[in-house]
Amino acid sequence: MKIIIEDIIKSIAPQLHVITIEADVINSKTPDEFWAELTDEAKHISSLYEISDINKRPGIAATRQAYKNLGKEPNRYRPSSEALCRRAVKGMELYRINTLVDIINLISMRSGYSIGGFDADKIDGDILNLGAGRAEEEFEAIGRGLLNIENLPIYRDNIGGIGTPTSDVERTKLSIETRRLLMCINIYGEELSHDETIALSCNLLKKYCNAQNIIINHYQP
Repeated sequence: MKIIIEDIIKSIAPQLHVITIEADVINSKTPDEFWAELTDEAKHISSLYEISDINKRPGIAATRQAYKNLGKEPNRYRPSSEALCRRAVKGMELYRINTLVDIINLISMRSGYSIGGFDADKIDGDILNLGAGRAEEEFEAIGRGLLNIENLPIYRDNIGGIGTPTSDVERTKLSIETRRLLMCINIYGEELSHDETIALSCNLLKKYCNAQNIIINHYQP
């Protein structure tokens, strides 16, 4: 899979760094061993931050600034990393979806980065374009119904939008049947180092999803 960053994103986020991780995987219901890791991470986040501090984390703050630069209000369309950390700090129970999704959620909380997770076999074509959402562009967000993606950063395949830092789309979502994973780690401002983020991601995928044939790529404006 190749990522093409469009000019509008280059202009509003020149510091953007996208890391993609592709792998053959075996997904499953989230095992108790990993769920304990995820809940421990949520408790750690809660011990580090007050609710008012979450949007000041470097990775989250930079993503919010990209939203503002595009003309989107980040308090109404929070990046997923911010939404997850807010739940943790509020002591709200996290959603237990499946192993792949929950691994991405842990990485997102620890790093501050919003991460797209896609079933690569459901993506149409081998190129994703990263651009800006258009008015009235249809986007059925996972668990949220139609989402107003105008002025949100968005990945598109040959059919249409598949992911924003706020939510991914139903069409390419990760399920128990997923066998080929594509992760897009959106680093609008660095918090956890690139090497640490990659190592964390690969270690968790290997341990809990038997990840093989891993391919890592980097993209910048």
